[in-house]
Amino acid sequence: MLRCLFCSLCVLVSVSTFWGKPDRPFDSAQGRPNVVFFLVDDLGWTDLSCYGSDFHESPHIDRLAESGIRFTQAYAACGVCSPTRAAILTGKSPARVRILDWLPGRDPAHSKLLPPEDLPGLPLEEVTIAEVLKENGYQTYFAGKWHLGAEGYEPEKQGFDINKGGVDNGAPPSGYFSPYKNEKLSDGPDGEYLTDRLANESVEFIRNRDKEKPFLLYHAFYSVHTPIQADPDQLGYFKEKAKSLPDRSVDEKYELLEGAWTNKLYHDRPDYASMVKSVDDAVGAILGELETQGIDNDTIVIFTSDNGGLSINLFLPTPTSNKPLRNGKAWLTEGGIRIPTIIRAPGVTQPGRVSDEPIISMDFFPTILDLVGIEKRPDLHQDGTSLFPLLDGAEGLGRRDLIWYYPMYSGFQSRPSAAILARGWKLIENFEDSSLELYLLEDDIGEAHNLADVYPETVHAMRTRLWEYLDDVNAPMPTINPAFKPSMSKRNKYW
Repeated sequence: MLRCLFCSLCVLVSVSTFWGKPDRPFDSAQGRPNVVFFLVDDLGWTDLSCYGSDFHESPHIDRLAESGIRFTQAYAACGVCSPTRAAILTGKSPARVRILDWLPGRDPAHSKLLPPEDLPGLPLEEVTIAEVLKENGYQTYFAGKWHLGAEGYEPEKQGFDINKGGVDNGAPPSGYFSPYKNEKLSDGPDGEYLTDRLANESVEFIRNRDKEKPFLLYHAFYSVHTPIQADPDQLGYFKEKAKSLPDRSVDEKYELLEGAWTNKLYHDRPDYASMVKSVDDAVGAILGELETQGIDNDTIVIFTSDNGGLSINLFLPTPTSNKPLRNGKAWLTEGGIRIPTIIRAPGVTQPGRVSDEPIISMDFFPTILDLVGIEKRPDLHQDGTSLFPLLDGAEGLGRRDLIWYYPMYSGFQSRPSAAILARGWKLIENFEDSSLELYLLEDDIGEAHNLADVYPETVHAMRTRLWEYLDDVNAPMPTINPAFKPSMSKRNKYW
């Protein structure tokens, strides 16, 4: 019965159910199209104006969306950054590649469970999308946040010819202003803003590239990750704009979570809005340079985030809100994993199209190979599915299930858990107490109504599928902490 119910659902592995290698729509001097990949840090699902924000502004990204396809149900591979970054580069789920937490993560001594040991960095045995493109004649360039391991694991060891600013830090080593204290990025004039500087570096790469070869430009923003440090060129404008917002009390701006932690309900921070706008300006500068060079129609552009926005914090004010989604960064509820994603592939994508097809970080690897005309490598991108048919006008990708595994304690009050999404149903299992949550997202995007007791057969079938996958990839499991004491756990609630 279970197999009958879910046999038609594809696992996240790369099942080549689609058509063969597409006819390349590009006709450029270098032979294959370029790829520009924008990865923003902690950008929430509603943080852009094209995704519904009525306070933040993102005109350049909005225009990108109008020229390509915008996804309303795109997902990060994890609720925190390093696992998603590994998943994008390898096409493998965090459970398979063994990057399970932001590196180096945390080890809460008084937690009920002991999280499994994480790897120190993205293993060099993994073959990244940069390495595959480089093998096929691409110039490969990286700028921004790496956070996939320290010395020995840096971008230069993972297929990138050039690395501007990619180190093991999860946040800018000394904040967003020069001097940067970053061994992979020279200091600029005092007060230079990091987001602007990295955009200038990417623009210079485009100008000085080898014009006989295609390129991969992988621009991984440090923004909008904490520390929240405003772009001084934007701050005054958003402070003035904030004056027109309703005068809300703290109780109106936040809801309690777990009795103590706050979950933000509105966009209203001028400093955070200025950081979003600085990201938008950087995207505009890089896309503008493609146009100046006359190669915008020879370039695939992908824009995405590594996890949901940081809407939960003990200390006010919290950076952003993911409403109507539940919770935020580090959770496997929608606020932690649903993200903005836009793809523009000239000659393939229809301008202004919007898709509600569920997609996930691992899909980018095989999609890029399809779009540039390189044979897919199912031995590598085992958990990704090419989005090419969808980009080319298909209504969907066929039935498949998406799976998340986060057996860690984040520091944002989330608990070790796993989740599965199948045909609109989403199941979350919390490992501390084996509790189960079931939601029908079409009717309950905010995950407010747990239907686990109403549909036990659906719960059983989905949980069976979830654990089949975790067993298949030999996912490392948390264990009971023999030193656990409930009183100590409460005292150390805010790890």
